[in-house]
Amino acid sequence: MPLPAPRNPLMLQRGLACIAIGAAVLLAPLFLKSPVYRDMIGGAHLVGWFAVVLGVALVAVDLVRRAQGEKRR
Repeated sequence: MPLPAPRNPLMLQRGLACIAIGAAVLLAPLFLKSPVYRDMIGGAHLVGWFAVVLGVALVAVDLVRRAQGEKRR
């Protein structure tokens, strides 16, 4: 019988942090007044979307593992 994978207790927090960082990168150009900073951060929109998608995936994995753990009990 295979052992269940250990649940990383910080996965939810890491996922939420990635979502927050990605959202900050995506929304920052709307609030920056300097055109130089706006263009610099605006050019990183792909990184922002990657962080949001990664964060959502981490949160989803954590929630699925929690549901599977409760189902086994």
